[in-house]
Amino acid sequence: MKLIVAYIQPEKLSDVKQALYAAEVFKLSVTNALGCGQQGGYHETYRGVDIEVNLLKKVRLEIAVNDNFVKPTVDAIVAGARTGKIGDGKIFIVPLDECIRIRTGETGSEAIG
Repeated sequence: MKLIVAYIQPEKLSDVKQALYAAEVFKLSVTNALGCGQQGGYHETYRGVDIEVNLLKKVRLEIAVNDNFVKPTVDAIVAGARTGKIGDGKIFIVPLDECIRIRTGETGSEAIG
């Protein structure tokens, strides 16, 4: 079991969801996030004052999958999020030791579904 954490551009969320659904990955968590990477942010003028904005809006996806769904999930995220420009995002794959479905008490890969 793996936990896939991806940071993507907010405007690509719909494309990523469609790609995930096409890959038969239906369960995910989505949260808004702020972050910076290589792109470094931008400068903005507000009421005559120059402001450096280096925390940019991102969307964080968390998807717990069984081992046989890791590659299709990652491929779907990349296909939906890639623009070829700096700031497309990152994907992290973390081992998932345990998963428990609260409603039924199932554990492990059965709990992920």
